[in-house]
Amino acid sequence: MLAPMDLDREACYRALLTRDARFDGRFYTAVVSTGIYCRPICPARPPKIENCLFLPSAAAAHRLGFRPCLRCRPELTPGIAGWRGTANTVSRALHLIAEGALNEGGIEALAGRLGVTSRHLRRLFERHVGATPVSVAQAHRILFAKKLLGESGLSMADIAMAAGFGSIRRFNAVMRRTYARPPSALRRAGRSGAVDATAGVTLALPYTPPYDWDGMIAFLRPRAIPGVEAVEVDRYRRSFAVGAVSGVLEVRPVPGANHLSATIRTSDVAALGAIVSRLRRLFDLDADMAAIDAHLASDAALAERVRLRPGLRVPGAWDGFELAVRAVLGQQITVAAATTFAGRLAATLGRPLEPCRDGSDEPGLVFPSPEAVASADLTKIGLTRARAETLRGLARAMASDPHLLRPFETLEATVAKLEALPGIGPWTAHYIAMRALREPDAFPASDLGLLRAMATPEGRPTPAQLLARAEAWRPWRAYAAIRLWLQPGAEGAARAPLATTARARVAHERRVSR
Repeated sequence: MLAPMDLDREACYRALLTRDARFDGRFYTAVVSTGIYCRPICPARPPKIENCLFLPSAAAAHRLGFRPCLRCRPELTPGIAGWRGTANTVSRALHLIAEGALNEGGIEALAGRLGVTSRHLRRLFERHVGATPVSVAQAHRILFAKKLLGESGLSMADIAMAAGFGSIRRFNAVMRRTYARPPSALRRAGRSGAVDATAGVTLALPYTPPYDWDGMIAFLRPRAIPGVEAVEVDRYRRSFAVGAVSGVLEVRPVPGANHLSATIRTSDVAALGAIVSRLRRLFDLDADMAAIDAHLASDAALAERVRLRPGLRVPGAWDGFELAVRAVLGQQITVAAATTFAGRLAATLGRPLEPCRDGSDEPGLVFPSPEAVASADLTKIGLTRARAETLRGLARAMASDPHLLRPFETLEATVAKLEALPGIGPWTAHYIAMRALREPDAFPASDLGLLRAMATPEGRPTPAQLLARAEAWRPWRAYAAIRLWLQPGAEGAARAPLATTARARVAHERRVSR
């Protein structure tokens, strides 16, 4: 499949003529005769190839002055800011932009969070995205506003705020300039009825199929934190906080459609963009599963697993600190025991939400903040003194540096930064990198579940042997790990202690925690 930074005109045009959904988000067609840009799946009559510019992102099309197509609706493209490449630093930057990083600070601050210089970040964006970070942020605001116009009953003022525009005047001007019509006309064209705002905002979260919802739930369900999360076969619910904003959300699969449905009830609609971005990461909606599955299926050890469970993704995390706490709790015990301790922690230190107006049984606790954990006596919930001190140390570090749990330019740098924290060894660092930081090549090689899954009649491999074997799975070792953890066609893996560790790893983590 084409890499977006190496577009071939003939190949792109063939994909356009056949409306090949595999290329949705991989490139965009800007039509010079109309001034409009489209997705590869656009139902409109294909333009002549001499009138086409093939671009790597929606932001690149916006930068050149092309308008989004009202038929194929680029705001519905799977992927952050309309880009689905493989450059990790760019991918991380796009997620931060989608969460509003450039609404809060400039390019220097964004580059600092990624561990690179602003000049290097601009160079990467020009090469891989065809646009500057600022242009990407502007395109994201426009497309997210268009999505809210089409799918929500929010007022124009609320949409302007949720999309990150500084004022409704600027919102109106930018949308009119982009679409050649006022936002009210876009709403009339895109909506079929009103939405009850008191019931929350319901939005579609698109993805490129296949998507293994059952596999995702099989992993998340036994790890659901009591009081904070509730996971059932057909829905995921949780309380949340984004800064000072809190609320409750629910995500469901939509049979026959290539999207999940998210209903969000929040105290401030300005956080909607960040909430949607976090949900996309939690459910791994931006992964290029066709490329990942094809790569893993080329290995005989994984081929049958891929065939039986296409589209199995890596479960992410809502919050880095929450996931890091869960990882530490699970270092030497089963998933069920770690979940029990996490529930006790939430019940003791979590912040209660206001009762739901409709009296429904929703998660009612926001997971404890680093500040609350840093000063608490955690032995009272049954933790050992060593484990309690590890969590307090992690919380103190997070309280002093809110961006501590962030990805760096390379996986090795990310893991090294995590291992520098007291009580965080290689297994924990890779697990955090895999789920919280969305490192696609993270691989906790000492995990007993992975070692068992790769056992042969001669016995289980050592962690070093498994690490060597996993070289063939790069750069998608995290996706290989989830396939090894979740056995094909068997949800029993969800009940097994997937985070149970080998003796060598337990001993190592104990030494580090001292």
